[in-house]
Amino acid sequence: MVGPARSGLHPHDAAWRRKVTAIDDFLPTSEFEAHRPRLTAVATRILGTRADAEDAVQEAWIRLDRQDAEGIDNLGGWLTRVVGRVCLDVLRRRTARGETALDTWATDAQITDDRPGPEESVARSESLSLAMMIVLDALRPEERLAFALHDLFTVPFAEIAVIIDRTVEAAKMAASRARRKVKEVPAPTGELSARRAAVNAFLAAAREGDFDALLRVLDPDVTWHRCTARGDTVELGANEVLAALRRGDPGKIQARRVNVNGEPGILVSTTGGRVLGLMSCTVAGGRLIDIVSILDHAWLARLQLPGCEPS
Repeated sequence: MVGPARSGLHPHDAAWRRKVTAIDDFLPTSEFEAHRPRLTAVATRILGTRADAEDAVQEAWIRLDRQDAEGIDNLGGWLTRVVGRVCLDVLRRRTARGETALDTWATDAQITDDRPGPEESVARSESLSLAMMIVLDALRPEERLAFALHDLFTVPFAEIAVIIDRTVEAAKMAASRARRKVKEVPAPTGELSARRAAVNAFLAAAREGDFDALLRVLDPDVTWHRCTARGDTVELGANEVLAALRRGDPGKIQARRVNVNGEPGILVSTTGGRVLGLMSCTVAGGRLIDIVSILDHAWLARLQLPGCEPS
C-alpha cells in the first residue's frame, strides 16, 4: 500500500484510510509504485540525500490526492513536475536558513571501518560526495534543479521552464551555468583497491615524515577544503597540505583509513581517542586530487564515527 510514511500519518489513522481510499479510487497503487524509483532517484540527485528525497516523493503522493485523475494525461511527467517543484522549495528553504553543504551531507553520511575485501561488498551511500555537495551548494536552486533534471534525467527544457517559472532559454542558461561548475568536481578513477592503496601510502608517509613520498601521492594541484567552526576555506596545491603536516605532532595523533560514503577517507584522533578530524579523499590516477577535512567538533559529534568519541 502506498502511504505517506514520513508525513506523520499512521496506517491505522482515519486520515490515512481516507487518503488511501481517495487515491485508490482512481489510481492503482502499482501505478504510483512503478514511478517511485525514478522519482526518488531524481529527488536524490537534486537534494543530495535519500531522506529528503523520500520526503519529496511522499509529498508528491499526497498532492496526487488533490487532483482529478481525468486531468492527468501523463502521470510520470506530472509526478516529475511535482517532485521538481517540491525539491525547488526545499532548496530555497535551505538557502533562506543558511544551511551549508555539510548540513545536508551529514544527513546520509556513512563512515565505517574500511577493511580490504571484495569491492562488491563495500556498502555505498546513495548520498553525493562531500566534494560534489560543496559545488552544488554554490549553485542557485534553479540552476541545480535544471542541471539535474536535464543532464541526468533528460527532462526537456520546456518542462523544466514550467517548474522553475522561467523561459525555456533561461532554463537552458541555468543548466549551462551549473554544468560548468559541476565539471570542476573531481571524480575518483581506478579500482577501489588502488584508491585505498593511495590513501595508505599517504598515511604511511605522513607518519614517517617522508615529504618526498607525500609529494608522490599528492597531486600537485590538489584541492583542500577545510570545514571549521570559523567557516570554510579552500587551499590549492600539495605544498599547502605539506605545510599543515609539518605543523602537526605525529606523536600526539593517530590516523587511520575509514570508509566515507563508499570511498577511502581518513579519521584523525588523539592517542586518547578524541576525534580531531575526518578527511574525505578523492583519488584519481593513484594520487589524492581532492581532500575535504571536517574539523568542526560540533559537526564531528553529529556523525556516527567508528571506534572514537568526539568531544
